[in-house]
Amino acid sequence: MTEKWQNDAEYMTYVEDLLANEAVQKLANYKQHVHSTRLEHSISVSYNSYKLAKKWGGDARATARAGLLHDLFYYDWRTTKFDEGSHAYMHPRIAAKNAEKITTLSDLERDIIIKHMWGATIAPPKYKESYIVTMVDKYCAIKEAAEPLTARMKTRWHRVFG
Repeated sequence: MTEKWQNDAEYMTYVEDLLANEAVQKLANYKQHVHSTRLEHSISVSYNSYKLAKKWGGDARATARAGLLHDLFYYDWRTTKFDEGSHAYMHPRIAAKNAEKITTLSDLERDIIIKHMWGATIAPPKYKESYIVTMVDKYCAIKEAAEPLTARMKTRWHRVFG
C-alpha cells in the first residue's frame, strides 16, 4: 500500500504538512497492532478512509487529516492505565488535544478523532466521515494483527496445493 498513498497526489496535498510534522513522525516509535507502528496504522486508516469518503461523497480532506491524527498519542496503550477512564475513552481525547497543537481542527475533524472508538465507547459519531474512520480503524487493526497469520496460511496452502 505504501506506493499507492505516496503516489496519490490529491491525498498527499491533504496530509503532506501533517506527515512532515515531528509530532506525527514520532508515531513511528510506537508499536500499535502487533506488527505495525502507530504511524503505519494511522496512514493506513487515513488513506483507506479518504478513499471511501471520496467514493461516498464525503469530505475527503477532513477524513484524510483526521484519520491520520486519530491515534496521535505517545504511550503504550497495553500498559498505561488512566483513573479517568479506559484507553478507548481517553486516547481519542488525548489525540485531539495533541492534534490541536499542530493544526486547527474543524468540528468534523474533531468528531472523527473523538468518536473513532465508538462501539467501545458510548457517544455515536455525528457525521458519516466519523463512521467511515471508525469502521476503517477496526478493519485496519484486525488486518495488521492478522497479517503474519495470513502469510503463514498462504505459505501452507501453496505447499499443500501448489
